[in-house]
Amino acid sequence: MKKNKEPEENLFEALKLIEKEKGIPTEFMITQITKAIVTACKNSYGGNDDVTVECNRETGKLEARLNKTVVEEVNDVNREITLDEARKISPLANTGDKVGIPLDPKNFGRIAVSTARNMIRQGIRDGEKEQALSEYQSKLQDIVTATVEQVDPSTGNAALKVGKSIAILPKSEQIPGEVLNVGDMIKVYVVNIKSGDKGPRAIISRTKADFVKRLFEEEVPEIFDGVVQIKYISREPGSRTKIAVLSTDPEVDAVGACIGPKGQRVGTIVGQLCGEKIDIIEYSEDPVEFIKKALSPAEVLDVVIDPNGEKICKATVPDNQLSLAIGNKGQNVRLAAKLTGWKIDIRPESGFFGEDDDEDDKEEYIGDGLNDEDIASGDNVESEAGQEEEIVDAAENTVDNQETEK
Repeated sequence: MKKNKEPEENLFEALKLIEKEKGIPTEFMITQITKAIVTACKNSYGGNDDVTVECNRETGKLEARLNKTVVEEVNDVNREITLDEARKISPLANTGDKVGIPLDPKNFGRIAVSTARNMIRQGIRDGEKEQALSEYQSKLQDIVTATVEQVDPSTGNAALKVGKSIAILPKSEQIPGEVLNVGDMIKVYVVNIKSGDKGPRAIISRTKADFVKRLFEEEVPEIFDGVVQIKYISREPGSRTKIAVLSTDPEVDAVGACIGPKGQRVGTIVGQLCGEKIDIIEYSEDPVEFIKKALSPAEVLDVVIDPNGEKICKATVPDNQLSLAIGNKGQNVRLAAKLTGWKIDIRPESGFFGEDDDEDDKEEYIGDGLNDEDIASGDNVESEAGQEEEIVDAAENTVDNQETEK
């Protein structure tokens, strides 16, 4: 006949299972159980919380003892014990000593047991939160691979499993045009970690420029090793990205390293970005050269910097390159302006608009460049982060409601 396991052995097996499935360390749970036993004793023995809890991993035994003071005459049965009774437990006990009396949980009151049970459950929840926070913090501002668990058909928001936690990828943070299906494995960028009543949550995205930066760091060894540096990135998700790179080794071609043999490296990244076009250019400290390269694939004949010191310039291109320099709906010059931080006025070589015409009569193509104040203030970043949190809140509530309906 098979011998039943002792309750303590079952307890340790349960703790090992919790550690395996939820990632909560056994030591953490033992601490929570100890606190629960102390609380139960306090409720059952007149407020006496002088308890010793010993855990032996080798034998699988968890023993609890209520400490009482040895006295000649007992005035408080919850805190004191006679010498005769004490010596039944510890033969060498003397008056004034403390003796640990073995505890049997069965003797705890119903309320004490209920309180202890709730404390242990809360300990598990707290452990899950700590584990999730630790897991997220290790990936903050980095890329993680996630599995699509659920997609809301009405909003398009997706619930992703990141490690052992669930994170929400709002539709607005998905690459425009991409379709996510349950079971898909995708890469996401962890923008931030927020703590809330439901525990820590990750703010994730696939639209940030830093997402592209991390993809290049993963795919290009020279970037990971620091031989090639990513200086600036401008991006319109799902459409086009411009990236400026610089080599610290004259023997290494920064642009060629990013493209890779037969375009394999950049091709892998384009695949991750659902076909998004990527322009890789070499960074230059000379703003004229940098602006010329930023406007690629268009050829730029000349760049004239504003003489008043403003970050404004005029770029001249061949007539047949004008539309290429401007790009579809102004995208190329807009991305170039964001990449360089300069406002760019595109003009044709022929002077079609007329150099001598009044300024009011000219048609200019100016990219939305970021000046130093914009970059330093970070106002746009804070605004976007606030909007993302609101979207994530709404998405999490939707997922919670759907889970409840199930």
